[in-house]
Amino acid sequence: MLKSLINNVLKWNLQWRLDEIEFFKEFPEKIQRKVLKELVENAKYTDYGVRHQFQKIGSYEDFRKNVPIVQYEDIEPYIARAKRGEHNVLWPGEVNYFAKSSGTTNDRSKYIPVSIDALEECHYKAGRDMLGIYFSLFPESRLFHGLSLRIGGSTQFINEANGSYSGDLSAILIKNFPAWVQWRSTPDQEIALISDWEEKIEKVIEITIKQDVTSMAGVPSWLYVMAQRIIQKTGVRHLHEIWPNMELYIHGGVSFVPYRHAFQKLFPGDRVHYLETYNASEGFFGIQDLKEPGAILLMLDYGIFYELIPVEKLDGAAEHIIPIWEAQTGVNYALVISTNAGLWRYMPGDTIIFSETKPLRFSISGRTKLYINAFGEELMIDNAERAIRKACLETQAEVRDFTAGPHYFDGHGSGAHEWIIEFERKPRDFAAFCTILDEELRRLNSDYDAKRYKDMTLKAPIVHQAPDQLFYNWLKSKNKLGGQNKVPKLKNDRVLLDELLNLMK
Repeated sequence: MLKSLINNVLKWNLQWRLDEIEFFKEFPEKIQRKVLKELVENAKYTDYGVRHQFQKIGSYEDFRKNVPIVQYEDIEPYIARAKRGEHNVLWPGEVNYFAKSSGTTNDRSKYIPVSIDALEECHYKAGRDMLGIYFSLFPESRLFHGLSLRIGGSTQFINEANGSYSGDLSAILIKNFPAWVQWRSTPDQEIALISDWEEKIEKVIEITIKQDVTSMAGVPSWLYVMAQRIIQKTGVRHLHEIWPNMELYIHGGVSFVPYRHAFQKLFPGDRVHYLETYNASEGFFGIQDLKEPGAILLMLDYGIFYELIPVEKLDGAAEHIIPIWEAQTGVNYALVISTNAGLWRYMPGDTIIFSETKPLRFSISGRTKLYINAFGEELMIDNAERAIRKACLETQAEVRDFTAGPHYFDGHGSGAHEWIIEFERKPRDFAAFCTILDEELRRLNSDYDAKRYKDMTLKAPIVHQAPDQLFYNWLKSKNKLGGQNKVPKLKNDRVLLDELLNLMK
């Protein structure tokens, strides 16, 4: 009786926002112009706002003229100042939290500012909306009869003098969750923020297998690792034997397509619903608002102003950028955001394609650069090329061409990256080459390093030596010899890998 009362009260409190969501679905331009006006007004006396004359911005056209399109390297000096405790740099007041994200060409990791406004008006507002939308889709839900399983990242205290923190976004969110969320979550904050992943997972398992868990949220690769540990430890056939009332898995961060079959084995039948979100260190952008997977609703009133650049016109970004209300279906766009954490016309590197424009529903199509992100590792082409160079230097090898992609979980262990490398001159020690490649990737990319920790999510790379002319023959088979045609160095799927491996047989 008490559980039903709690469930109904929380459900009612979470659904009041649905009318506002319907409003921005209908009037995207009106809402986004309001968001832009409020962002500019709030930040006009910051250092960045003064430098770019925010006081003179009265329209989107003024904003577009006054404020440059930037990437992380362009604003890193401002972020460094904010991390040192300076006030009013990119956003009013002091920013105390910085989400540690994957590396760029210059740094091992990026540090994305997360203001209190971003926590409250973006991330936590999105969390409430996510549950409100879920209850509207499944009104008979008994979600709050049980607990929500969470596995956070690690948070490191950076500077005791100014009180700034950096760590995984999930850790920052958990550290600041409101009391009602903490009350309905498991494990407690102390365990959720343990920095040693193996220790954390063991403690999470020990506690949660005795609890009534009805939902879980997180990146599929980490939750799959934990699920496999539970099955090994308890001897159950699937997780419904542990959590019979599990009904919701909220996922994001990487494509769920490679994991869907594996999770359906973990939770057989149709009792578990899957809800996709688009959440990043830079902000919470979208929530699946339909029962059918595949389309995500762009959330327009979270203190984020959206612009778009057609991917094929990135070289002329300033000329071809458009506001979100001019989006067209079927076009591959690079995302540009201005946020209530002080990111201004910032390119996070994601690309999206809209399937509808009223409301604005989209799917994530990839990154603006070559990458592998099947397990949340965000391995970029610069990382790969630098690691290859290091391995060649150490083993006196020369590489003619290469490609790499994901090797997915096979149900019995971790995933991996699979490489096919055609050598001009073979390494004096092939095993050493592979080891150096892996070690250099770990040094260059903190997210890859985290996934490689004790082989929990990623095993050591699987590396094949390609026969002579493999890549040439593949291009020839595609009628792509000459010109600008080349074999993609990194792919986030196995299509190219499998074609090349078939040619090697």
